[in-house]
Amino acid sequence: MLSILIVPAASALPLTYRMVVAGVSAHGYDIRALHLPSIGLPKGPRPGKPPSMYDDAAYISDQVTELANEGHDILLIAHSYGGAPATEAVNGLSKAERKREGKRGGIVGLAYMGSLVPGMGEPASSGPWSPLMEIGEDGWFYYPDEKTTAKIFFSDLPLDQGLYWASKMVRHSAASFISPLIYTGYRDVPVSYLITEGDKSIPPRKQRSQIKMIEQASGRRVDVSTTTAGHVPSLTAPSEVINWILAVASKLDAK
Repeated sequence: MLSILIVPAASALPLTYRMVVAGVSAHGYDIRALHLPSIGLPKGPRPGKPPSMYDDAAYISDQVTELANEGHDILLIAHSYGGAPATEAVNGLSKAERKREGKRGGIVGLAYMGSLVPGMGEPASSGPWSPLMEIGEDGWFYYPDEKTTAKIFFSDLPLDQGLYWASKMVRHSAASFISPLIYTGYRDVPVSYLITEGDKSIPPRKQRSQIKMIEQASGRRVDVSTTTAGHVPSLTAPSEVINWILAVASKLDAK
């Protein structure tokens, strides 16, 4: 049985993926969006030390392990920043590796959506982040200008809707963006990528260069799809995202 976990963008609460979760689950799949440790709470940052990307990866690994131990195969859908911890989290959890250890289930695919995919030893991003984002003294970054945020992240929505979703973005741990990748999980499992051609945050040319890097590192072709949507297609083109996820899942189910 295939289960699907959405590893979200920075500052994105699960509600960002609500339409996609509903659409995919209507086809019988177990799917949910995660709330990573590095993503703050609706009322502000989490208490304590700002989490790193490794904390996010450990959290994802825990969710995957629980599902795998129940016999589930897992597809990770990674959006934007989520590409880094999702890639890291594959370590030791691919279905092939778990099978060698006499265990059931495991990760059978990585699907990136307008995502940051670091190479070995690279962070999700090293900046500069200003003026879009500013880092507070507490180590959590925030978005000082909702209009700028709306125009970049939600460029393909009317401004009033973009402003609404910009207001829903929460604080995010700056430390998570500078944690270098130490495990290239895209070498272990089949990879798909949905290029967001209208993206004003992660340019399509960067997305394509990452795809080339993945193919060189893994020795396998990436299954590439495209959408004209901007950076958050789960909100602006949910039907396309639903159909893409279903197509990726169907190919994995057929194996």
